[in-house]
Amino acid sequence: MRKRAAKKRPLLPDPKFNDQLVTRFVNMMMWDGKKSVAFKVFYDAIAIVEEKKTDDEKTALETWKDALSNVMPHVEVRSRRVGGATFQIPMQIRPDRKVSTAMKWLISYSRKRNEKSMAQRLASEILAAAKEEGAAVKKRVDTHKMAEANKAFSHFRF
Repeated sequence: MRKRAAKKRPLLPDPKFNDQLVTRFVNMMMWDGKKSVAFKVFYDAIAIVEEKKTDDEKTALETWKDALSNVMPHVEVRSRRVGGATFQIPMQIRPDRKVSTAMKWLISYSRKRNEKSMAQRLASEILAAAKEEGAAVKKRVDTHKMAEANKAFSHFRF
């Protein structure tokens, strides 16, 4: 390789919860560089989660983290050409990729919901994912099923 891998830039923790994971999530949710809008949407969603949640001993932020870990995939399929045929090969996922994939799925399936505001959509997707249901969790289950179905090709891994 001629170029080195880009080094990870440190993220500033968010102002309210002092958590870097929140900043990472908000950065993914942000559109057109409007970070303050994205933060407002996230904080509103967390407030809605706080109202609606059933589990009293957990904070809304912990509920969000649970939802994120419920959406996180552990294996995925990667395409690989072997002698003219393309195989879907199941592979373990790096920890940072697990988190970012989970965030992407949570955000994209929140956007596809049909509540009024993005905060409400995000809140309901978080609550659903925390209970092991919802579209984002279904996506993780489907990914795992796909990897399971293609386990026979795992010897093509390098």
